[in-house]
Amino acid sequence: MLVLTRRADQSIMIGHDVVVTVLEVRGDQVRLGIRAPREVDVHREEVFAALQNANRAAVLESADAAASVARLRAPKPK
Repeated sequence: MLVLTRRADQSIMIGHDVVVTVLEVRGDQVRLGIRAPREVDVHREEVFAALQNANRAAVLESADAAASVARLRAPKPK
């Protein structure tokens, strides 16, 4: 992990097109501004984790549904 020290109104660059700026430091909270291209997703870590979990659950549900349909379509033994 890279650790940097920045003050309010100072920035860091990530790659060539993502800029993270410290907007305000108040007590134990830091407000950040992030400028990135529209095609770059920017989420808080907990939101990103929730999205990943929801996507995994959706894939599992789709696989279960596909298996159920396959069982329904399979020829019945005589």
